Amino acid sequence: MVVRCSTAMKGLGGATVGKYPRPGSVCFPRAHATLKNQPPGVRCPVAVQFRTITVENNRHQKAIAIYPGSFDPLTSGHIDLIERAVRLFDNLILAVVHNPSKHALFSVSERMDMLREVAVAYPNVEVDSFQGLLVHYAAQKRASVLIRGIRAISDYEYELQMALMNRRLCPDLETVFLMAGEAYSFVSSRMVKEAFSLGGDVSGLVPPNTERRLREKLQQSQRSK
Repeated sequence: MVVRCSTAMKGLGGATVGKYPRPGSVCFPRAHATLKNQPPGVRCPVAVQFRTITVENNRHQKAIAIYPGSFDPLTSGHIDLIERAVRLFDNLILAVVHNPSKHALFSVSERMDMLREVAVAYPNVEVDSFQGLLVHYAAQKRASVLIRGIRAISDYEYELQMALMNRRLCPDLETVFLMAGEAYSFVSSRMVKEAFSLGGDVSGLVPPNTERRLREKLQQSQRSK
């Protein structure tokens, strides 16, 4: 971002600033630096904003984020994070983790279908799946950010380890933690499956279509016994 002012004088850090801060000017809260020809003892941030400025955005590359997860099943907590993440990035990829060694209630294609039912409302959201290292998949999709939800301290400890490992494998890949909404801070896919299998009411904790799919799975399980 380049800031130019009508009263031109070259300053520091790529910004063009006036001779020194005028009354009423606004200083950005950045690291301080002493400007040339400034009165003795006066220090101001690198960028100073005057009345007339022109801001140019030189960022051409889109910010692509990946929200990975098992989504087995999709919960209202997942949807809450998706709705918030789409406002932060140019493109959001909902990536279903394919782990053959882990027994899942829903197949990868079923979980992708559940996500597509949500993603259809957002033109900048893509639904996909991957297998293997997440950093390799992120490089393939040219993503620079990973989205992870945090519900409690126990989540943070695990997610921090994963984030640090991903940074070790790919230093340019950032992890952004989003706090779970208050209404969904206790909701997890595992708890939803357990409660529903025991006859609990999970309405509101999952989308209606997911609840319908859970009911169908339970009926299939009962018929096979």
